Formats: sequence, structure tokens, C-alpha cells
Amino acid sequence: MGFVGKVWKVLVGIKDGLVLIFMLLFFVTLFAALSATPSPAQVREGALYIDLSGFVVEERATIDPFTALLSRTQPETQHQARDIVRALDAAASDDRIKAVVLDLTTFIGGGQVHMQEIAEAMDRVRQTEKPVLTYALGYGDDHLHLASHASEVWLDPIGGALIAGPGGSFLFYADLLERLSVNARVYRVGEFKAAVEPYLLNAMSPQARENIEGLYGALWEEWQANVTKARPDLDLAGILGDPVAWVETNEGDLAQAALASGLVDTLGNKVEFGERVAELAGEDSLSEKPGAYAKTGLSAFLADHPQATNGTAIAVVTVAGELVDGEAGPGTAGGTRIANLLDKALDSDIAGLVVRVDSPGGSVLASEVVRRAIDRHRAKDRPVAVSFANVAASGGYWVATAGDRIFAQPETVTGSIGVFAVLPTFENTAGRLGVNADAIRTTPLSGQPDIIDGLTPEMDAIFQASVGDTYSDFLSLVSDARGMPADQVDRIAQGRVWDGGAARQIKLVDQFGGLDEALAWVASEAGLDEGGWHARYLVDPVDGTDALIRQLLTNALSPFVAREQSPRAGDLFAKAAQSRERAFAQLAADAERLGGASGIHAYCLACPRVERERASHPPSHTTLEMVRALFSE
Repeated sequence: MGFVGKVWKVLVGIKDGLVLIFMLLFFVTLFAALSATPSPAQVREGALYIDLSGFVVEERATIDPFTALLSRTQPETQHQARDIVRALDAAASDDRIKAVVLDLTTFIGGGQVHMQEIAEAMDRVRQTEKPVLTYALGYGDDHLHLASHASEVWLDPIGGALIAGPGGSFLFYADLLERLSVNARVYRVGEFKAAVEPYLLNAMSPQARENIEGLYGALWEEWQANVTKARPDLDLAGILGDPVAWVETNEGDLAQAALASGLVDTLGNKVEFGERVAELAGEDSLSEKPGAYAKTGLSAFLADHPQATNGTAIAVVTVAGELVDGEAGPGTAGGTRIANLLDKALDSDIAGLVVRVDSPGGSVLASEVVRRAIDRHRAKDRPVAVSFANVAASGGYWVATAGDRIFAQPETVTGSIGVFAVLPTFENTAGRLGVNADAIRTTPLSGQPDIIDGLTPEMDAIFQASVGDTYSDFLSLVSDARGMPADQVDRIAQGRVWDGGAARQIKLVDQFGGLDEALAWVASEAGLDEGGWHARYLVDPVDGTDALIRQLLTNALSPFVAREQSPRAGDLFAKAAQSRERAFAQLAADAERLGGASGIHAYCLACPRVERERASHPPSHTTLEMVRALFSE
């Protein structure tokens, strides 16, 4: 009976998968015949409504609908930070827009640089005397970074707000690998290169702890400074000093605690919030639903305010996500794909190039492929600026060495100039299982590398020498790009990670500024007058149906997706469930990095966790399910 039951489950699963696939094909065919592009005619007088469900990212990832269907995983919603900023700036000058609403109910988060860029755009809207309102069921650090710049912050009475600050646990596997008799052979250069420590140690090394604590401390200071400047009456010290007393003073009511301390301005449900927006922006004459107000969605508003195309073009190429070999992306920085985009623009009429980097690094080969492609633009005497977003570390910094000038923000994480390679061998595991090997060698390298019988001392030494040579190449690139002696670069390298402020002091970056400042610098270097140029993003051709496919998948999968995959926002226990899923994802990603990494890597493990959690190069569904099953036994 047990066997029959398992067969039945397999058949039911196949049936469900086929049904979902045919549903997707039907709806894609039907709606693609219409148009997935929002119409500017949808813009109405009232509020600009921005639903920030999911993540804010530098570059939106494309989705594989069939993989999503088979895995029964709803695709995450992603918003490009530059789109949000462009919409806010347009709303400031659009007379039809009376107010701006940011719905943070199902917002998950984003990088600190992106949060500050959006917050500053919110300030620009408020400077035109237009109100900006936020609503959420639960406010976390990223929510509050944005909300502190709103004119009205609303919180549902059954919700709450908590400030956690950067930091958290790092996983280490030395004991596990020893128990499994797996020999994790690690080759690295860099005293602070923490990316390989999980496979060697059971806790952080003193050097890594010192570096990461300093980095997170600097980012935390920036966050507090930004929030308290925006909300000077906020009792941040009282909240952070004794959070338990802060909650208990309000009898465990997190919403009342948030209101009393000034984290939020008003407690009210969604209907009451909508009635307030209707007072400011007008009632919705097309709807009789409680709390309805006149509004325009983000997509339609952006369609009504397209990017400028006047004057000469300055190209912008995005390097976002982990750097990997091949054509991967967008959302993952496939080296070949990005190099092809750059090469296609070589003979175009662009005046210069800005490289926007938001990557913790990855494959050294992919990093070098992109760097060489950027260098081909410099060979045409085009000014090249590099703009760092949240993270530009390891391979992300390798790419930046091809630029003429580097821009970063105080919250940017950069550096991590170091390289490593990991190769697991299973000679001890094989012996425990009764598998023995006997070799015949004509040279010390015959049959090498051998992951079952192990590596010869000669092969081991060659691997380490190769990593050391790559590190020397990295130092030379930085030395030439920054005009510093190699030994000086080595002292600030060694895998150490820096915040943007410290990086500027040690001359790893040239000046503070975002993408706009980098574009303006290129325009100036190219001799272009103000208003006589525009940004042209180098992107892959799209068919305009990605947003439609996301929506169809979400609707199609909603009856099949486990309840805990979409926890109620604001509930502390739901957030604990989210934390569990993130831990499983991290375990799976680390397992794949150990067993699947190819070549030498320049990757930053110490970079803020959010960048890794929402990377568009996630662990495979199979590996993730294996990890879940292991911990559920």
C-alpha cells in the first residue's frame, strides 16, 4: 500500500504540473496577443500608488516559467531602484499627482544604498508640498529607512515595528565535513578572505570578526544617522537601549510601542488609511469599495514618463548579482552576456560609458571578461565611470579597475580584494565506504586532480600557486588603476571589506555619488552641455511579457504553494518562518558552492546578507528540498 501511495502521489504531481503548464501556455498566448505594456492613458488625477511587494534590486531578473511551475515556487516580485526613483521625481512635477503612497505591506527589503536613494527621492516630492504616505502591517529596518522620510507613517493596529540592525549568524561546516570525511581543500590568498572559512572553521577567525564588525558598525551608524535626521523626534536611543522594556512598557503591543516612540505617526487599518488618502488625493469615482481613492499604478505612470532620449547618449551597463561564466542574467552577472552588450555598443554613437556595479563578485574569469570589454571602450578614448550601488566587492571591484573614475556611497560595501578556490575530495569518505584506489602514474600529475583518491602534493602545490598568481594579477590591476604601489594595495587588500567612507579614505574610490553623478562626470569629460545628453541602458532585448508571466504564475501557483511561503507580514512568528527559509537557502547555497564552484573565485561572503538572499543565482530547487528534508527528519 505504501508503494501504491507513492506512485499515486507521483502521478498526481505530474498531472498538476501538466495542468499548470497548459494553463500558463493558454494565458500567455491569450494575453500576449493583447499588450503587456501599460497604457499612459491609465494615469489619473489622484495619488501615485507604489506597491513595493518583494525586493528592491538594481536589475530585475528574468524568470523561467517552467522551472517555477515545476518547483511550485511563486516568482519573487522585484522593483528596479532606478524605476522607483524616476517615478518619484516625475510625481514631484506632475500636477495630476496630489500625493504619493508607498504600500509596504509585503515589502521584504533592499540594499542600504537603494533605500537611501529612494528616501532622498521621497524628500524631493515632499519639497513640492505633496504628501508622501506609507502603510504597512509590519515595519522592519528597510521599511523604516523609507518611512522615516514620509510625511505620514501609518501602521495597522494589529501589526508592529522592530529595529534589528545589521548582523546575524554565519554558518560553519568544519565539524560536519569532518564527520562526513570530506576533505575541503581550500586555496586562498588574503588574511581576511572569509569566503572559505565556513569550510575550514567552526567560528569566525579573529581577523574576519574584526573586519565584519567594523563594516557592519559603519553601515549601522549610517542607517541611524539617516533615520534620525529625517525624524528628529524619534526616540531611537530608547528603542535600541532596552528593546524588551520598550515593548513591555506598552504591554507587548508592538503597534502602540511604535506609535509612542515616534516610529509611526498613526495607527489605522487599510480602509482608514484609504479614507485619509482620499482626503488628500480625491475619492475614486470608479470604485465603491471601502477605503478606495483615486490612484495611478507605478507601471502606468512610468509608461507616461519614459526615459529621456534627447541629446547624445551615454551608455550604462549593469553588473548586478553574482558574477558567473556564460550568458546568465539579467539579475545575475553573466560575464559573456555583459561583454556582448558592451561589444555591441563599441561602434555606436555613445559619448561615454558608466558601469553600474551591484555585485559581491564571483568567477574571476567572468570578472576579467567584463573588465576587458570595458577596456575596449576606453581604447576608443571614451570616458568610463564606475558607479557602485550596495555592493561592489571582490570580482565586482575587479571589474571596476577598468574605469577612469569610481563613485560610491557611504553605505556601499567594497574591497574584498582576494581570491580563493575550493575543491572537495573524498578519499577519506571512500575509505569509510570500502572504496579503495590504487594508481599508476607516469608523472606526479597523472590522473590529477582525482577527487576520489585525493590530490598529489604536486597538484596541491600547483593549485595554491595558481591562486597566488591570480591574487598578484588582482593587485596589479588595482595598483595600475588607482596609481598605488602594489605593496600598498596589498596592505589594504588581503580580502578585507570596507564601507564606502573608509574606501574613499584609502583611495579605493574617488568620490561620493550615485549613478547621476557618474553620468554627469562622463558628460563633462565628453564635453557635453547640460541637458544635451541622456542615459542609454545596454540591455538584452525583451518581449514585454515578463511582468505578465510573473502575474500569471503567481495566480496559477497560489492554490498549490505552501502556506508558510507567503507569511502574514508583520507577524513575528511569520518572520521567524521567513528566517527558517533563508537559513535553508543559505545551507543549500553553501553546499552548491562547495561542490559546484568551478575555477578561481573572487567573492565576498562578508557582504551584507540581503545581497546573497535575493541573488538571482539561487541554489537549485533539488538542493534546497534536500536540505529541508534533512532538517525535518
